[in-house]
Amino acid sequence: QVTLVESGGGLVQAGGSLRLSCAASGSTFSTYAMGWFRRAPGKEREFVASIGRSGGIIYYGDSVKGRFTISRDNAKNTGFLQMNSLKPEDTAVYYCATKETALRLMGGEVDYWGQGTQVTVSS
Repeated sequence: QVTLVESGGGLVQAGGSLRLSCAASGSTFSTYAMGWFRRAPGKEREFVASIGRSGGIIYYGDSVKGRFTISRDNAKNTGFLQMNSLKPEDTAVYYCATKETALRLMGGEVDYWGQGTQVTVSS
């Protein structure tokens, strides 16, 4: 049992930055990998980034590579997604998720989902 709660979404201008947080509870955060996905209206779910249990393995989707940074603080049971150089096409609902490995998350395998947080980038 894992409960995930995202926060930090909002409205930002193109070129700006936003930091998302994913607070975990119900299980030891350090025992699982975590990741981020997003879904825009009319589009399929897209993998954004994932990170291993200790932060040593990281994957990024091609569309965000070089602009987004995923991290985690196991002592605070929290994961993060720092989003820089935002573009209008980044507009979507962003979801936090967990699985046993970062590689499985990259492949779309998920055990638990958060409720999502809206990110809107204006031009």
